[in-house]
Amino acid sequence: MKYYVIDAFTDQPFGGNPAGVVLLGDDAYPSETLMLHVAAELRYSETAFVRRLSPMEYQMRFFTPKAEVELCGHATIATFSLLHQMGQAEGECICHTLAGDLRVEVETKVMMQMAIPRIVATIEDANEIYRALGVTGYQPTLPVQIAYSGLPDIMIPVADMATLNSLQPDMEAVSAITERHKAVSFHVFAFGDDGYTAHVRDFAPLYDIPEESATGTANAALTHYLAVNGVIPRQGDFAFLQGEAMGRPSVVATRIASDRGVYVGGTAFVIASGEFNHAKT
Repeated sequence: MKYYVIDAFTDQPFGGNPAGVVLLGDDAYPSETLMLHVAAELRYSETAFVRRLSPMEYQMRFFTPKAEVELCGHATIATFSLLHQMGQAEGECICHTLAGDLRVEVETKVMMQMAIPRIVATIEDANEIYRALGVTGYQPTLPVQIAYSGLPDIMIPVADMATLNSLQPDMEAVSAITERHKAVSFHVFAFGDDGYTAHVRDFAPLYDIPEESATGTANAALTHYLAVNGVIPRQGDFAFLQGEAMGRPSVVATRIASDRGVYVGGTAFVIASGEFNHAKT
């Protein structure tokens, strides 16, 4: 199996969010056990396993080091950036995932249509959530809600950039809360005055990801959340800055298209490639 290590949401090496990408050509998927082993060996938050069904149609499955997930935005951006560089994808492609069939617009920048976004639930008493983040005495002006755009994430506003940058989450508490709410992560955001729609940090220790430097699905969900709550227009282009606290700044572009929902995207940089040697399973 040919694999690649790709930094998504950046055009520079060692920035953005790294993902593993395994190209299977038109071969069948190997066993789930083997794919989990490969994801654990690569040690990135997600690894995409990609089958080519036709010149413009692909099937993708995503594995963390611990489990399969329905969708991963940054691994999809990484994959189609790679395929574009290899001359195998151009224009509008179809991507089949466990979260549904998605359109991916492949040019210099890859823009991926997300699953139909929605607000799953509002968490009326968010004190426990803020305590888990080490934030006290804050009364949010926006609701704490679970938003979905392929995966459910908890949208959590904080007062300002200083608060966002100084967060010290209790990872055990974050895991317990996300598990109870059937969510993937705490997606924490604050507004700045530098032209970005918001600055964000994402914590998903339940899936063995203490913090992630760029999350496509969560930022698509945040885009929908902000539109629903009247912060941004219901149509247009937006940009989120993530990964600053990790030293891996990532720019995640999103778009609300009136006829096709929310898109998320950006650029990617191929860091390394190689081959896995394994017994047939």
